[in-house]
Amino acid sequence: MAGIDLDRTTDFKTWQCRSCDYVYSEAEGDPDEMLPPGTRWADIPADWVCPSCGAAKSDFDMVEI
Repeated sequence: MAGIDLDRTTDFKTWQCRSCDYVYSEAEGDPDEMLPPGTRWADIPADWVCPSCGAAKSDFDMVEI
């Protein structure tokens, strides 16, 4: 499958806010925050904050659900 980066289409991760337990799923994105499905955590700007509590992006941990 030339031209397809399989690493970018599989193995989506989930991130959880340590402050309020908001969960961000790369597979689902967050359309309310203008983050379409498939948006990787690394592609979210460093100044993005938790939409639930305002915590910094650095206050999130990758989790397995």
